[in-house]
Amino acid sequence: MYTGLGAMMVLATASGCATQGNAVRRAPAATQPVSGVLLPDTESWRVHDPAGRDYPIWVALPASYAAHPERRYPVLYVTDALYSFPLVRSIRNLVGQGGANLEDFILVGLPPQEGLTSKQSRSRDYTPTRPVRHSGDDYSDDVVYGGAAHYRDFLAAHVLPAVDARYRTDPARRSFAGHSYGGLFGSFVLVTRPEMFQTYILSSPSLWFDNHVVDPLEQAYAQRHRALPARVLLAIGSFETIKPESRYLTRNDMLKDNQAFADRLRQRGYEGLQVETSIIDGEDHLTVYPTTLTRALLQVFPGSEPYDGG
Repeated sequence: MYTGLGAMMVLATASGCATQGNAVRRAPAATQPVSGVLLPDTESWRVHDPAGRDYPIWVALPASYAAHPERRYPVLYVTDALYSFPLVRSIRNLVGQGGANLEDFILVGLPPQEGLTSKQSRSRDYTPTRPVRHSGDDYSDDVVYGGAAHYRDFLAAHVLPAVDARYRTDPARRSFAGHSYGGLFGSFVLVTRPEMFQTYILSSPSLWFDNHVVDPLEQAYAQRHRALPARVLLAIGSFETIKPESRYLTRNDMLKDNQAFADRLRQRGYEGLQVETSIIDGEDHLTVYPTTLTRALLQVFPGSEPYDGG
């Protein structure tokens, strides 16, 4: 049994109080937690796909948007918005410094279809084909693949026009960013309907997918077109190659694939095409995207002032 001062301290602590001298201070009552965290200057709305699907659309407006009703803004669309939307919003707001280091832009996030997990939605919507399956391959048995063409056309027909109608956008300055399967989807759009975006930020695109299916798609585009008016920023982590050491890949040499895709695009001599590549030292497939995005945003949306690192 506790006695004297020791007992009083135990009882006070147990009841949410603290003692100091002869005074008893009661700890402030905590409110009940609620689900969800609100990101300021953001909003969400839904777009219906005639195929019977509904997709949320997330938008983060720049701080200057309300104060400048005469101004139109470039737009950046990001796939895998559960991860990339808060990430890019934070980079824009911190690094941008109110337009000094980064030009203000409207950020549009593309989350999964309502009712599906991220894995289910992205595996279907970001992949161009249904691959032939082999034992021990990189494909999952619990998802469907091959819906990229439908998702591309849904974005072009329904999402992009809705964003342009709701906000003061500059449709001539529309950019895309995607990583992994999201980068694969961007590569697919680039070689099938490149006019959808003027700039493509492709981070570690899964070009290995279905025996490098993007390669014949690009070849088919080259047979019909001489121009490919787009700026393409291809980035890959230095660890995204095959080696036995930790952090390296065990199959699918993505670093090699990335360089081969860039070389092929350059060798075509497409009119209007700019291709820029970078290998991000010290990064792997899971860690490279934040650095890729920060560097790419500084290139795509340079600010109005000499850069100030704080």
